[in-house]
Amino acid sequence: MFSTITDSFKNAIGKIRFHDDEKALKKATTELRKSLLKSDVHHKVVKDLIQTVELETKKHGIGKDSFLAALQNELVRILTAEGNQGFVFASKPPTVVLMTGLQGSGKTTTTGKLAYMLKEQKKKKVLIAAGDLQRLAAVEQLRQICADIEVDLVADEDAKPEEIVTRAIQKATDELYDVVLIDTAGRLAIDEELMDELARVKNVAKPDEIFYVADAMTGMDAVRTATTFKEKIGITGVVLSKFDGDSKGGVALGIAHQVGVPLRFIGSGEKMPDLEVFIPERITNRLMGAGDIEGLAERTASVIDEKTAKRMTSKIKKGQFNFNDFLEQMEQMKKMGSMKSIMGMIPGMGNMAKQIGEMDLENSSEMKAIKSMVSSMTPKERENPDLLNNTRKRRIAAGAGLDQMQVNRVLKQFKNAAKMAKKMSTKGGMKEMQKMMGQMGGQGGGFPGMR
Repeated sequence: MFSTITDSFKNAIGKIRFHDDEKALKKATTELRKSLLKSDVHHKVVKDLIQTVELETKKHGIGKDSFLAALQNELVRILTAEGNQGFVFASKPPTVVLMTGLQGSGKTTTTGKLAYMLKEQKKKKVLIAAGDLQRLAAVEQLRQICADIEVDLVADEDAKPEEIVTRAIQKATDELYDVVLIDTAGRLAIDEELMDELARVKNVAKPDEIFYVADAMTGMDAVRTATTFKEKIGITGVVLSKFDGDSKGGVALGIAHQVGVPLRFIGSGEKMPDLEVFIPERITNRLMGAGDIEGLAERTASVIDEKTAKRMTSKIKKGQFNFNDFLEQMEQMKKMGSMKSIMGMIPGMGNMAKQIGEMDLENSSEMKAIKSMVSSMTPKERENPDLLNNTRKRRIAAGAGLDQMQVNRVLKQFKNAAKMAKKMSTKGGMKEMQKMMGQMGGQGGGFPGMR
């Protein structure tokens, strides 16, 4: 997501090779200024950042370390706005959140993603209210999302938005829901009718939070529209949607600073789990190429049960990993979001995340072939792949619509992967893995002092 800006920082810091070299510092800041402006960072933000970084670097002695420290501190300052971070629950449930934004900004999908995050990671009971009755099929889209993520919905195409919201909040109070997310109508442009409707819904909902969903692909327009919504309706946070499609990433650098409300979440992919909490210190680490280990640990812990993890680790160490275990792990991986999003959180793997792009592991031809193959196995064969002789392989190939060579290739890959996993679980194995990943990820191992 931050590939362009991260590359800019690397190029700038590479200009500083010696201590007390003012010419090198000037080259570095000039390079940085050009790159940030090209990346859609607002010119005022760029000007402030460059001035501060130059002053702080000179103050502590020109060098890579002082330049890096100054850049890191200034980024945290720019990314921070007064207000809450992440999702903050009201002292008395339900917590009511009004989701606002222009039509096409990804507001309805983001509402679903936020509901999924609260349900899966925070283990909360969530209710969604379908308050967008302007856009055709908006309610149907929400119905589909709610069915997929198993979250309850209050919807009625024949009622007014205020009536739906009243009904939803009453239901949430009576049935002890923790959170109510209210999807609201948007327009292609801001108009009085839109703002009047939002004001009426706001009066009825009395929300604890008002989130504005901004489309990252619109660049500086996202900042302007967020500012207008803040002035006219009042917002407590911004959610940047479609951020995975914005390789520049510059809008994230200026929006909190310019709008004056915190950036709360960013949409990092198309799947429901692809919504990340925006915490300035962690995002700065990502921008600097150092990943986000804390965020990755939180996401992993929310989807992988500790007992299951221990059982799986024990099986891997004993070399007993089988096809049932493989399918179980794939189901867990689906809950973590897109591969690109996960890779971007691992230190030094930013370049590999770029190469992966929007790879959909779940729907790849390889994964479909493996699932078909496993479906054609008997329970005993799944538990013990060593039972698979030529006769069994021919039967499995026929059942899966594959030829025996394909089955042999998958079995060989599975055995090699199991061997590697067993090796990785031994002492010193993880260091070998990190070394290998560093080589695969190209020369993108973050910055000195950041690891």
